[in-house]
Amino acid sequence: MRTPPLPAAASPALDPVRARLLRDAAQDADALLAAAAEDARATVLAAQTQASAVLAEARGQGAHDAEVSGAAARNRVRRAARSRELAARREIWEDLCRQVVDRVEALRGTAAYPAVRRRLTAYVRQVLGPDARITEAPGGGVVGDAPGRRLDCGLAAIAQRALDRAGGEVDRLWAP
Repeated sequence: MRTPPLPAAASPALDPVRARLLRDAAQDADALLAAAAEDARATVLAAQTQASAVLAEARGQGAHDAEVSGAAARNRVRRAARSRELAARREIWEDLCRQVVDRVEALRGTAAYPAVRRRLTAYVRQVLGPDARITEAPGGGVVGDAPGRRLDCGLAAIAQRALDRAGGEVDRLWAP
């Protein structure tokens, strides 16, 4: 249903009502705009605060991750350096052992060797008994065999045993 139009005389009488409605609507609109602007400012401020907190946390996590990564890298470098040092020590020790064995075996070519061989043979017989079978060791010296026992008094074996006993003292070679 349609409302009939207002009489022409009623229109000027409604002007103050219209003006009041327009003022109220404008005030309501201004209040809504002000509230929306305040809400927008609060939202932006909250977002900035949250962004600052996230950034600070990310920086802290990044610093922690960098420290952990750096510590791991330092440990890898230390282990690698230690490994190289130990490999160099082992190489030097093995070279020293070869030189000692070579020099002790060189005793065979000296005039003193027959007396050394006699002393080694006497020692083997003393330890294994007079019936021990004595044979020449490769590189010089002797090896004695008796039932269930064997004694290697080869020059290389004697040199190696002496080097093994000196093992603890060898650590002083590496000390500063």
